[in-house]
Amino acid sequence: MRNRGYYAEFGGAFVPEILAATFDELEAAFDAAKNDPNFWAEYVEIMSTYSCRATPLTFAENLTRHFGGAKIYIKREDLNHTGAHKANNVMGQGLLVKRMGKTRVIAETGAGQHGVATATMAARYGLECTIYMGEVDVERQRPNVFWMERLGATVVPVKDGSRTLKDAINEAFRDWVSNMDNTHYVLGTACGPHPFPEMVTYFQSIIGQEARKQILEREGKLPKRVYACVGGGSNAMGLFSGFMNDPVELVGVEAGGHGIDSGMHAARLASKDASIGVAQGYKTYFLQNNDGQMQETHSIAAGLDYVGVSPILSHLHTSDRARFEAATDREVIDALALTMRKEGLIPALESSHAFAQAFKEAPTLAPDDLIIVNQSGRGDKDIFTVADAFEDPAWRQFIRHKAEQYHA
Repeated sequence: MRNRGYYAEFGGAFVPEILAATFDELEAAFDAAKNDPNFWAEYVEIMSTYSCRATPLTFAENLTRHFGGAKIYIKREDLNHTGAHKANNVMGQGLLVKRMGKTRVIAETGAGQHGVATATMAARYGLECTIYMGEVDVERQRPNVFWMERLGATVVPVKDGSRTLKDAINEAFRDWVSNMDNTHYVLGTACGPHPFPEMVTYFQSIIGQEARKQILEREGKLPKRVYACVGGGSNAMGLFSGFMNDPVELVGVEAGGHGIDSGMHAARLASKDASIGVAQGYKTYFLQNNDGQMQETHSIAAGLDYVGVSPILSHLHTSDRARFEAATDREVIDALALTMRKEGLIPALESSHAFAQAFKEAPTLAPDDLIIVNQSGRGDKDIFTVADAFEDPAWRQFIRHKAEQYHA
Protein backbone atom coordinates (compact mmCIF):
# COMPACT_ATOMS: atom_id res chain seq x y z
CA MET A 1 0.00 0.00 0.00
CA ARG A 2 1.16 3.55 -0.74
CA ASN A 3 0.44 6.69 1.26
CA ARG A 4 -0.30 8.84 -1.80
CA GLY A 5 -3.62 9.75 -3.29
CA TYR A 6 -5.78 9.85 -0.18
CA TYR A 7 -8.88 12.00 0.26
CA ALA A 8 -9.27 11.86 4.03
CA GLU A 9 -9.59 8.11 4.64
CA PHE A 10 -10.48 7.21 1.04
CA GLY A 11 -8.29 6.38 -1.95
CA GLY A 12 -4.73 5.11 -1.82
CA ALA A 13 -3.00 2.65 -4.10
CA PHE A 14 -3.38 -0.97 -3.00
CA VAL A 15 -1.54 -2.57 -5.91
CA PRO A 16 0.45 -5.79 -6.30
CA GLU A 17 4.21 -5.42 -6.12
CA ILE A 18 4.53 -6.40 -9.77
CA LEU A 19 2.66 -3.24 -10.79
CA ALA A 20 4.48 -0.84 -8.43
CA ALA A 21 7.03 0.28 -11.02
CA THR A 22 4.29 0.78 -13.62
CA PHE A 23 2.31 3.02 -11.27
CA ASP A 24 5.49 4.94 -10.41
CA GLU A 25 6.06 5.52 -14.11
CA LEU A 26 2.47 6.67 -14.66
CA GLU A 27 2.51 8.98 -11.66
CA ALA A 28 5.81 10.54 -12.76
CA ALA A 29 4.49 11.10 -16.29
CA PHE A 30 1.29 12.66 -15.00
CA ASP A 31 3.12 14.93 -12.54
CA ALA A 32 5.48 16.08 -15.30
CA ALA A 33 2.53 16.78 -17.61
CA LYS A 34 0.69 18.81 -14.96
CA ASN A 35 3.78 20.92 -14.40
CA ASP A 36 4.30 21.53 -18.11
CA PRO A 37 2.28 24.63 -19.13
CA ASN A 38 2.29 23.43 -22.72
CA PHE A 39 0.55 20.16 -21.85
CA TRP A 40 -2.85 21.62 -20.87
CA ALA A 41 -2.70 23.96 -23.85
CA GLU A 42 -2.05 20.99 -26.15
CA TYR A 43 -4.90 19.08 -24.51
CA VAL A 44 -7.37 21.96 -24.93
CA GLU A 45 -6.31 22.41 -28.55
CA ILE A 46 -6.93 18.74 -29.33
CA MET A 47 -10.31 18.79 -27.61
CA SER A 48 -11.37 21.95 -29.45
CA THR A 49 -10.32 20.73 -32.90
CA TYR A 50 -11.20 17.03 -32.49
CA SER A 51 -14.06 16.88 -29.99
CA CYS A 52 -16.27 19.99 -30.17
CA ARG A 53 -15.04 21.80 -27.07
CA ALA A 54 -16.16 24.02 -25.56
CA THR A 55 -19.49 22.19 -25.39
CA PRO A 56 -22.51 24.53 -25.10
CA LEU A 57 -24.51 25.37 -22.01
CA THR A 58 -28.10 25.19 -23.23
CA PHE A 59 -30.98 27.02 -21.54
CA ALA A 60 -33.88 24.55 -21.23
CA GLU A 61 -36.61 27.12 -21.76
CA ASN A 62 -39.47 24.67 -22.18
CA LEU A 63 -38.56 22.54 -19.17
CA THR A 64 -38.12 25.68 -17.08
CA ARG A 65 -41.60 26.84 -18.07
CA HIS A 66 -43.02 23.36 -17.46
CA PHE A 67 -41.77 23.14 -13.87
CA GLY A 68 -42.19 26.80 -13.00
CA GLY A 69 -39.24 26.97 -10.63
CA ALA A 70 -35.51 27.44 -11.18
CA LYS A 71 -34.04 28.21 -14.57
CA ILE A 72 -32.65 24.94 -15.95
CA TYR A 73 -29.40 24.88 -17.90
CA ILE A 74 -27.94 21.76 -19.54
CA LYS A 75 -24.21 21.19 -20.06
CA ARG A 76 -24.01 19.42 -23.40
CA GLU A 77 -21.33 16.74 -23.06
CA ASP A 78 -23.41 14.66 -25.47
CA LEU A 79 -21.97 16.84 -28.25
CA ASN A 80 -18.45 15.57 -27.64
CA HIS A 81 -16.96 13.34 -30.33
CA THR A 82 -18.12 9.74 -29.60
CA GLY A 83 -21.18 11.12 -27.83
CA ALA A 84 -20.17 11.51 -24.20
CA HIS A 85 -17.82 13.11 -21.69
CA LYS A 86 -15.58 10.04 -21.93
CA ALA A 87 -13.56 11.60 -24.75
CA ASN A 88 -12.19 14.21 -22.34
CA ASN A 89 -10.36 11.62 -20.28
CA VAL A 90 -9.17 9.26 -23.00
CA MET A 91 -7.68 11.95 -25.22
CA GLY A 92 -5.79 13.31 -22.21
CA GLN A 93 -4.53 9.86 -21.27
CA GLY A 94 -3.61 9.34 -24.92
CA LEU A 95 -1.21 12.27 -24.66
CA LEU A 96 0.35 10.59 -21.61
CA VAL A 97 0.67 7.31 -23.53
CA LYS A 98 2.63 9.15 -26.19
CA ARG A 99 4.90 10.68 -23.54
CA MET A 100 5.55 7.25 -22.00
CA GLY A 101 6.22 5.60 -25.36
CA LYS A 102 3.61 2.85 -24.95
CA THR A 103 2.21 1.14 -28.05
CA ARG A 104 -0.92 -0.55 -26.69
CA VAL A 105 -3.90 0.54 -24.60
CA ILE A 106 -6.52 -1.46 -22.74
CA ALA A 107 -9.75 -0.31 -21.12
CA GLU A 108 -12.86 -1.46 -19.35
CA THR A 109 -16.31 -0.27 -20.34
CA GLY A 110 -19.87 -0.59 -19.08
CA ALA A 111 -22.22 1.47 -21.23
CA GLY A 112 -19.67 1.28 -24.03
CA GLN A 113 -19.03 5.01 -24.32
CA HIS A 114 -15.62 4.77 -22.67
CA GLY A 115 -14.80 1.82 -24.90
CA VAL A 116 -15.75 3.71 -28.05
CA ALA A 117 -13.80 6.75 -26.90
CA THR A 118 -10.72 4.64 -26.14
CA ALA A 119 -10.95 2.85 -29.49
CA THR A 120 -11.27 6.24 -31.18
CA MET A 121 -8.21 7.58 -29.38
CA ALA A 122 -6.24 4.45 -30.27
CA ALA A 123 -7.16 4.84 -33.94
CA ARG A 124 -6.20 8.52 -33.81
CA TYR A 125 -2.78 7.80 -32.27
CA GLY A 126 -2.07 4.48 -34.01
CA LEU A 127 -2.19 2.28 -30.92
CA GLU A 128 -3.22 -1.35 -30.49
CA CYS A 129 -6.41 -1.51 -28.40
CA THR A 130 -8.24 -4.14 -26.33
CA ILE A 131 -11.54 -3.41 -24.56
CA TYR A 132 -12.93 -5.55 -21.72
CA MET A 133 -16.71 -5.48 -21.37
CA GLY A 134 -19.04 -7.55 -19.21
CA GLU A 135 -21.04 -10.08 -21.20
CA VAL A 136 -24.30 -8.56 -19.93
CA ASP A 137 -23.23 -5.14 -21.16
CA VAL A 138 -22.09 -6.52 -24.52
CA GLU A 139 -25.64 -7.74 -25.03
CA ARG A 140 -27.42 -4.52 -24.05
CA GLN A 141 -24.93 -2.15 -25.70
CA ARG A 142 -24.36 -4.02 -28.98
CA PRO A 143 -24.23 -0.83 -31.14
CA ASN A 144 -21.22 0.41 -29.17
CA VAL A 145 -19.53 -2.98 -29.50
CA PHE A 146 -20.02 -2.74 -33.27
CA TRP A 147 -18.32 0.66 -33.40
CA MET A 148 -15.42 -0.38 -31.17
CA GLU A 149 -14.66 -3.29 -33.45
CA ARG A 150 -14.99 -1.18 -36.59
CA LEU A 151 -12.51 1.28 -35.07
CA GLY A 152 -9.99 -1.55 -34.82
CA ALA A 153 -10.32 -2.56 -31.17
CA THR A 154 -10.58 -6.11 -29.89
CA VAL A 155 -13.62 -6.43 -27.61
CA VAL A 156 -13.37 -9.18 -25.00
CA PRO A 157 -16.67 -10.23 -23.34
CA VAL A 158 -16.07 -10.94 -19.65
CA LYS A 159 -18.04 -13.96 -18.43
CA ASP A 160 -16.95 -14.01 -14.79
CA GLY A 161 -18.95 -12.80 -11.78
CA SER A 162 -21.91 -10.57 -12.54
CA ARG A 163 -20.52 -10.06 -16.09
CA THR A 164 -20.74 -6.26 -15.74
CA LEU A 165 -18.39 -3.34 -15.16
CA LYS A 166 -16.58 -4.48 -12.01
CA ASP A 167 -15.69 -7.76 -13.70
CA ALA A 168 -14.43 -5.92 -16.80
CA ILE A 169 -12.13 -3.86 -14.54
CA ASN A 170 -10.76 -7.03 -12.95
CA GLU A 171 -9.94 -8.50 -16.37
CA ALA A 172 -8.27 -5.30 -17.53
CA PHE A 173 -5.99 -5.32 -14.48
CA ARG A 174 -5.06 -8.97 -15.19
CA ASP A 175 -4.11 -8.01 -18.73
CA TRP A 176 -2.03 -5.07 -17.49
CA VAL A 177 -0.01 -7.29 -15.12
CA SER A 178 1.00 -9.46 -18.08
CA ASN A 179 1.72 -6.64 -20.56
CA MET A 180 2.82 -3.64 -18.53
CA ASP A 181 5.99 -2.93 -20.53
CA ASN A 182 4.14 -1.81 -23.67
CA THR A 183 0.59 -1.30 -22.37
CA HIS A 184 -1.25 1.51 -20.61
CA TYR A 185 -4.57 0.92 -18.87
CA VAL A 186 -6.93 3.78 -19.78
CA LEU A 187 -9.14 3.57 -16.69
CA GLY A 188 -12.39 5.29 -17.55
CA THR A 189 -13.62 6.70 -14.27
CA ALA A 190 -12.33 8.49 -11.17
CA CYS A 191 -11.77 5.24 -9.28
CA GLY A 192 -8.97 2.74 -8.89
CA PRO A 193 -5.51 3.18 -7.39
CA HIS A 194 -3.76 6.54 -7.28
CA PRO A 195 -3.13 8.43 -9.56
CA PHE A 196 -6.25 7.43 -11.53
CA PRO A 197 -8.90 9.29 -9.46
CA GLU A 198 -6.84 12.49 -9.57
CA MET A 199 -5.85 12.05 -13.21
CA VAL A 200 -9.35 11.36 -14.53
CA THR A 201 -10.70 14.30 -12.52
CA TYR A 202 -7.95 16.52 -13.93
CA PHE A 203 -8.97 15.82 -17.53
CA GLN A 204 -12.71 15.91 -16.82
CA SER A 205 -12.41 19.21 -14.96
CA ILE A 206 -12.67 20.92 -18.34
CA ILE A 207 -16.45 20.38 -18.01
CA GLY A 208 -16.76 22.40 -14.81
CA GLN A 209 -14.32 25.07 -15.92
CA GLU A 210 -16.38 25.70 -19.04
CA ALA A 211 -19.75 25.49 -17.27
CA ARG A 212 -18.73 28.03 -14.61
CA LYS A 213 -17.48 30.49 -17.21
CA GLN A 214 -20.56 30.00 -19.40
CA ILE A 215 -23.14 30.50 -16.65
CA LEU A 216 -21.40 33.66 -15.42
CA GLU A 217 -21.28 35.06 -18.96
CA ARG A 218 -24.94 34.17 -19.51
CA GLU A 219 -26.48 35.07 -16.15
CA GLY A 220 -23.86 37.04 -14.26
CA LYS A 221 -24.13 34.76 -11.25
CA LEU A 222 -23.45 31.21 -10.11
CA PRO A 223 -26.02 28.39 -10.06
CA LYS A 224 -27.68 27.36 -6.84
CA ARG A 225 -27.17 23.65 -7.60
CA VAL A 226 -25.44 21.45 -10.17
CA TYR A 227 -26.53 17.88 -10.93
CA ALA A 228 -24.62 14.93 -12.35
CA CYS A 229 -25.23 11.19 -12.48
CA VAL A 230 -22.78 9.03 -10.54
CA GLY A 231 -21.46 5.65 -11.57
CA GLY A 232 -17.75 5.67 -10.86
CA GLY A 233 -17.82 9.45 -10.79
CA SER A 234 -15.94 10.88 -13.77
CA ASN A 235 -18.61 13.21 -15.17
CA ALA A 236 -19.70 14.26 -11.67
CA MET A 237 -16.14 15.15 -10.69
CA GLY A 238 -15.77 16.96 -13.99
CA LEU A 239 -18.76 19.21 -13.33
CA PHE A 240 -18.22 19.55 -9.58
CA SER A 241 -14.59 20.62 -10.05
CA GLY A 242 -15.66 23.92 -11.54
CA PHE A 243 -17.71 24.88 -8.46
CA MET A 244 -15.79 23.24 -5.61
CA ASN A 245 -14.76 26.56 -4.06
CA ASP A 246 -18.09 28.30 -4.65
CA PRO A 247 -21.29 28.40 -2.56
CA VAL A 248 -22.93 25.96 -4.99
CA GLU A 249 -24.62 22.74 -3.90
CA LEU A 250 -23.20 19.66 -5.62
CA VAL A 251 -25.80 16.93 -6.21
CA GLY A 252 -24.78 13.47 -7.38
CA VAL A 253 -27.48 11.05 -8.56
CA GLU A 254 -26.93 7.31 -8.32
CA ALA A 255 -28.86 4.39 -9.76
CA GLY A 256 -31.92 3.64 -7.64
CA GLY A 257 -32.78 0.68 -9.86
CA HIS A 258 -35.97 -0.98 -8.68
CA GLY A 259 -35.88 1.09 -5.48
CA ILE A 260 -33.50 1.39 -2.54
CA ASP A 261 -35.59 -0.95 -0.41
CA SER A 262 -35.54 -3.64 -3.12
CA GLY A 263 -31.81 -4.22 -2.88
CA MET A 264 -31.71 -4.10 -6.69
CA HIS A 265 -29.85 -0.81 -7.15
CA ALA A 266 -26.34 0.66 -7.35
CA ALA A 267 -26.62 3.44 -4.75
CA ARG A 268 -23.43 3.45 -2.73
CA LEU A 269 -23.73 6.89 -1.13
CA ALA A 270 -27.50 7.51 -1.31
CA SER A 271 -28.35 4.29 0.53
CA LYS A 272 -27.24 2.59 3.73
CA ASP A 273 -26.37 -0.62 1.89
CA ALA A 274 -22.69 0.20 1.24
CA SER A 275 -19.73 0.04 3.59
CA ILE A 276 -16.10 1.10 3.45
CA GLY A 277 -13.71 -1.46 2.05
CA VAL A 278 -10.71 -2.03 -0.18
CA ALA A 279 -11.08 -3.54 -3.65
CA GLN A 280 -9.66 -3.02 -7.13
CA GLY A 281 -6.73 -1.11 -5.70
CA TYR A 282 -8.40 1.60 -3.60
CA LYS A 283 -10.48 2.31 -0.50
CA THR A 284 -14.02 3.63 -0.78
CA TYR A 285 -17.67 2.71 -0.25
CA PHE A 286 -18.61 -0.60 -1.87
CA LEU A 287 -21.84 -2.55 -2.01
CA GLN A 288 -20.53 -5.61 -0.18
CA ASN A 289 -21.64 -8.16 2.36
CA ASN A 290 -20.21 -8.64 5.85
CA ASP A 291 -17.46 -10.86 4.43
CA GLY A 292 -16.34 -8.21 1.96
CA GLN A 293 -17.81 -10.01 -1.05
CA MET A 294 -19.18 -7.65 -3.67
CA GLN A 295 -22.97 -7.64 -4.03
CA GLU A 296 -24.99 -7.78 -7.23
CA THR A 297 -26.08 -4.37 -8.52
CA HIS A 298 -28.80 -3.26 -10.89
CA SER A 299 -29.48 -0.25 -13.07
CA ILE A 300 -31.30 0.30 -16.32
CA ALA A 301 -28.16 2.28 -17.27
CA ALA A 302 -25.15 0.07 -18.01
CA GLY A 303 -22.73 2.82 -16.98
CA LEU A 304 -24.10 3.23 -13.45
CA ASP A 305 -24.15 -0.32 -12.07
CA TYR A 306 -20.61 -0.22 -10.67
CA VAL A 307 -20.22 -1.66 -7.20
CA GLY A 308 -17.88 1.09 -5.92
CA VAL A 309 -17.57 4.85 -6.27
CA SER A 310 -14.82 7.45 -6.59
CA PRO A 311 -12.88 7.95 -3.34
CA ILE A 312 -13.09 11.69 -3.98
CA LEU A 313 -16.88 11.52 -4.00
CA SER A 314 -16.83 9.39 -0.85
CA HIS A 315 -14.82 12.18 0.80
CA LEU A 316 -17.23 14.85 -0.46
CA HIS A 317 -20.08 12.74 0.95
CA THR A 318 -18.65 12.24 4.43
CA SER A 319 -17.54 15.88 4.65
CA ASP A 320 -21.04 17.05 3.58
CA ARG A 321 -19.66 18.99 0.61
CA ALA A 322 -21.88 17.05 -1.81
CA ARG A 323 -25.34 15.52 -1.53
CA PHE A 324 -26.21 12.17 -3.09
CA GLU A 325 -29.63 10.98 -4.18
CA ALA A 326 -30.94 8.01 -6.18
CA ALA A 327 -33.35 7.85 -9.11
CA THR A 328 -35.26 4.69 -9.95
CA ASP A 329 -35.41 3.11 -13.39
CA ARG A 330 -39.01 4.30 -13.78
CA GLU A 331 -38.15 7.88 -12.83
CA VAL A 332 -35.27 7.82 -15.30
CA ILE A 333 -37.43 6.66 -18.21
CA ASP A 334 -40.02 9.32 -17.38
CA ALA A 335 -37.34 12.03 -17.22
CA LEU A 336 -35.92 10.90 -20.56
CA ALA A 337 -39.35 10.97 -22.19
CA LEU A 338 -40.09 14.45 -20.83
CA THR A 339 -36.73 15.85 -21.94
CA MET A 340 -37.21 14.50 -25.45
CA ARG A 341 -40.70 15.92 -25.79
CA LYS A 342 -39.99 19.31 -24.21
CA GLU A 343 -36.48 20.09 -25.49
CA GLY A 344 -35.79 17.75 -28.40
CA LEU A 345 -32.79 16.39 -26.52
CA ILE A 346 -32.08 12.68 -26.01
CA PRO A 347 -29.90 12.21 -22.91
CA ALA A 348 -28.29 8.86 -22.22
CA LEU A 349 -29.95 6.71 -19.58
CA GLU A 350 -27.03 7.50 -17.29
CA SER A 351 -27.49 11.26 -17.74
CA SER A 352 -31.25 10.90 -17.31
CA HIS A 353 -30.67 10.07 -13.64
CA ALA A 354 -29.40 13.62 -13.13
CA PHE A 355 -32.39 15.00 -15.03
CA ALA A 356 -34.79 12.97 -12.88
CA GLN A 357 -33.46 14.44 -9.63
CA ALA A 358 -33.28 17.96 -11.04
CA PHE A 359 -36.92 17.68 -12.12
CA LYS A 360 -37.92 16.70 -8.58
CA GLU A 361 -36.20 19.73 -7.09
CA ALA A 362 -36.53 22.51 -9.71
CA PRO A 363 -40.17 23.34 -8.78
CA THR A 364 -39.15 23.93 -5.16
CA LEU A 365 -36.66 26.67 -6.09
CA ALA A 366 -37.25 30.33 -6.86
CA PRO A 367 -37.57 31.59 -10.46
CA ASP A 368 -34.34 33.54 -10.13
CA ASP A 369 -32.40 30.46 -9.02
CA LEU A 370 -30.23 28.65 -11.58
CA ILE A 371 -29.41 24.96 -11.84
CA ILE A 372 -27.13 23.06 -14.23
CA VAL A 373 -27.69 19.46 -15.28
CA ASN A 374 -24.79 17.62 -16.88
CA GLN A 375 -25.97 15.75 -19.98
CA SER A 376 -22.98 13.44 -19.85
CA GLY A 377 -23.91 11.50 -22.98
CA ARG A 378 -26.47 11.04 -25.71
CA GLY A 379 -29.12 8.35 -25.70
CA ASP A 380 -28.89 6.86 -29.16
CA LYS A 381 -26.67 4.13 -27.71
CA ASP A 382 -29.60 3.09 -25.49
CA ILE A 383 -32.18 2.57 -28.23
CA PHE A 384 -32.70 -1.14 -27.53
CA THR A 385 -33.13 -0.65 -23.77
CA VAL A 386 -35.27 2.47 -24.13
CA ALA A 387 -37.51 0.95 -26.80
CA ASP A 388 -38.11 -2.05 -24.54
CA ALA A 389 -38.91 0.24 -21.60
CA PHE A 390 -41.37 2.20 -23.73
CA GLU A 391 -42.90 -1.11 -24.90
CA ASP A 392 -42.93 0.31 -28.42
CA PRO A 393 -44.91 -2.13 -30.63
CA ALA A 394 -43.50 -0.78 -33.90
CA TRP A 395 -39.95 -1.26 -32.63
CA ARG A 396 -40.69 -4.83 -31.56
CA GLN A 397 -42.14 -5.56 -34.98
CA PHE A 398 -39.01 -4.10 -36.58
CA ILE A 399 -36.76 -6.35 -34.45
CA ARG A 400 -38.86 -9.43 -35.27
CA HIS A 401 -38.68 -8.61 -38.96
CA LYS A 402 -34.90 -8.14 -38.81
CA ALA A 403 -34.53 -11.44 -36.97
CA GLU A 404 -36.57 -13.20 -39.64
CA GLN A 405 -34.36 -11.69 -42.33
CA TYR A 406 -31.22 -12.97 -40.63
CA HIS A 407 -32.70 -16.48 -40.29
CA ALA A 408 -33.88 -16.58 -43.91
